[in-house]
Amino acid sequence: MLGLRRAVAALRPAVASAAAMSTLLVSQPRYAWLRELGLQEENSGVYNGLWGGGGQVVTTYCPATNEPIASVRQASLEDYEETVKKAKEAWKVWADIPAPKRGEIVRQIGDALRQKIKVLGSLVSLEMGKIFVEGVGEVQEYVDVCDYAVGLSRMIGGPILPSERPGHALIEQWNPVGLVGIITAFNFPVAVYGWNSAIAMICGNACLWKGAPTTSLTSVAVTKIIAKVLEDNKVPGAICSLVCGGADIGTAMARDERMDLLSFTGSTKVGKQVALMVQERFGRSLLELGGNNAIIVFEDADLNLVIPSALFAAVGTAGQRCTTARRLFLHESIHDEVVAKLAQAYAQVRIGDPWDPDTLYGPLHTKEAVKMFLDAVEQAKQQGGSVVYGGKVINRPGNYVEPTIVTGLPHNAPIVHTETFAPILYVLKFKEEEEVFAWNNEVNQGLSSSIFTKDLGRIFRWVGPKGSDCGIVNVNIPTSGAEIGGAFGGEKHTGGGRESGSDSWKLYMRRST
Repeated sequence: MLGLRRAVAALRPAVASAAAMSTLLVSQPRYAWLRELGLQEENSGVYNGLWGGGGQVVTTYCPATNEPIASVRQASLEDYEETVKKAKEAWKVWADIPAPKRGEIVRQIGDALRQKIKVLGSLVSLEMGKIFVEGVGEVQEYVDVCDYAVGLSRMIGGPILPSERPGHALIEQWNPVGLVGIITAFNFPVAVYGWNSAIAMICGNACLWKGAPTTSLTSVAVTKIIAKVLEDNKVPGAICSLVCGGADIGTAMARDERMDLLSFTGSTKVGKQVALMVQERFGRSLLELGGNNAIIVFEDADLNLVIPSALFAAVGTAGQRCTTARRLFLHESIHDEVVAKLAQAYAQVRIGDPWDPDTLYGPLHTKEAVKMFLDAVEQAKQQGGSVVYGGKVINRPGNYVEPTIVTGLPHNAPIVHTETFAPILYVLKFKEEEEVFAWNNEVNQGLSSSIFTKDLGRIFRWVGPKGSDCGIVNVNIPTSGAEIGGAFGGEKHTGGGRESGSDSWKLYMRRST
């Protein structure tokens, strides 16, 4: 009898563990499609040619329901050390492969992503919380950058310049920096890594990726797709290494002399800490930080363009894009009309599960984000603002809040100058062009901006030296929705980095003459 009791007691932890596993979404038939991405109840969060991980086990949650999806065993500092060594060794192989051949492998990565685009987009929707069409669009953006990088692999290089010495010439030679560390944020868990890795790879660099802990499953799923392509081409898997982890891993990357370039996407506060750590060792950093983006609407604007554009820019991804419109400056003559029409448009936004194709607006990413939303709304009221739409938590499972419009604040109110990662739009009045251009530029960040007008002279003043000081300057379109062919990034507290198109590739290389 005693032996039986001991046996039963020994079984209890296993039974409890099995019960916990059964509550994970990955274990439920409805989410069987997660298995198509190679995901299971507990997943390894380290890849350096082999999968492993000896760190803390972290569970990720669905923002729409707050149900646990699956868990990831993160990297320990020992795992990180081993992975950096393997990535540096892998670079020696990768750097010797001709750039067009590297481009061919990147093309295959794009094709592999294309084959999984819907299921991977569904994972982004499930784990990050953005609507399905945005999740798929994000994967498509990685595919597009791969296509772009293929062509770029045959074009990168420098000029041959005249020399003042007879019989000589100056050659500008571009070489890869070596190992590129990539730290990405939760809001674009696929695309931002794609922008960096595709370009870095054709330039001849190895990559080491640390995604946001709350979107670790997406990091694992993307890396599994890439790893298969590298394996098929018989090149080291550590060329695209993965270390899931928290602040300890991020700090190690920032301080590591072996990290030849560190690309960081995240908040201005953390980005400043990263920049200081990298600069302390005279390292290179590429920073994509916050944005307190403004739309300016003049009295001659086409309101049929303004209303859907402002709605999309402020409400898209539940206000969690770095390019989200947070300030809307309206000429005083049209202020009341635009606010009324915008409130009507907000009332028509379909709120629901992000994977439902009819949904236009999903949840915030975490419970903490909901608290920040409520705190910001309260501060706006205390500073003299009036909530004309929204402002509350929605009574349903998950992290849902109402898209919110606040009027009546001065342009320099503290809350207006604070970037809150939530769907809060501060609507402000202006009289003259000169003052509103100055108000656009008075915030710390300088990522995206937009004006709506038919005045050609004003448009050229807007894009000129006394106009917007942002890295992205739009005319008659929203602040969000950047294209991969141009350089993406911003000025001032946005960090100054540039990713994706134009000559952004130069940041991933070093030049010698």
